[in-house]
Amino acid sequence: MKMHQESVRIEPRGQGLHDVTQAVRRVVQAAGVRTGLCNVCVQHTSASLVVQENADPAVRRDLEAFLARLAPEDGDYEHDTEGPDDMPSHIRAAITRTAETLPVSGGDLALGAWQAVYLWEHRRALHRRTLVVTVWGS
Repeated sequence: MKMHQESVRIEPRGQGLHDVTQAVRRVVQAAGVRTGLCNVCVQHTSASLVVQENADPAVRRDLEAFLARLAPEDGDYEHDTEGPDDMPSHIRAAITRTAETLPVSGGDLALGAWQAVYLWEHRRALHRRTLVVTVWGS
């Protein structure tokens, strides 16, 4: 069994869903694993990862609107050290995922036709994010 790990720096352009599929795919291909698994972990508490539709942008807009209603910026939060989007971003990351495990088949991510891997940036200010991508298999 082979194992390969890389850290990938992402600089999202602000709040929203940012497609990181190609960055993850490059690590999978560099790993030389034909069949196995790929784990992607975002090392932050105010961003998350989702596998979601990549065809219709309305899906992403609706997801963002839903999460904004669920954890609004004008909520009555105790933790507001870094501004009004601080605590809502932690809540949004807590109810989504900070890691995804995906199948590897034929040396590539085995995603469905309409799937992509997204970094979901929950903060409005620009942040650098780090993904740890671990690939293992044969």
